[in-house]
Amino acid sequence: MSTAFSKEEKAAMRAAVAEAKAAKLGADLEAACLAAIDEMTGTDQDLAQILHRLVKENTNLGAKTWYGMPAYANADGKVMVFFQSAAKFKVRYATIGFQPDAELDDGNLWPTSFAVVKFTAADQEQMVELLRKAVGPA
Repeated sequence: MSTAFSKEEKAAMRAAVAEAKAAKLGADLEAACLAAIDEMTGTDQDLAQILHRLVKENTNLGAKTWYGMPAYANADGKVMVFFQSAAKFKVRYATIGFQPDAELDDGNLWPTSFAVVKFTAADQEQMVELLRKAVGPA
């Protein structure tokens, strides 16, 4: 088994370093998030745009990038939710993931990542519920 990082993993690490530098310099983090979405194509871009809209309309999370991916952070700057495009990692579905600070706890076992290939109205309603639960009481 190789211990070398893949091309995609190396790019993600470079993106994380650039994001940290940009944040320290006061860069427009939402513009960076929107630029990351604009770089996507097809279904990935459509899904990321819908997630962005849902986050903005239903939470107080701030848009940014995280390892080059669109992400949304709380007031403390901690990433709560992120979007990983299918194309970036050459997989068959995009992923919406929630970080440990997201309050999705449900007993002893709960999902923190969701595969997504399409966002129907019902799927969007479910995502809004997850987002609201993730950020906790307003």
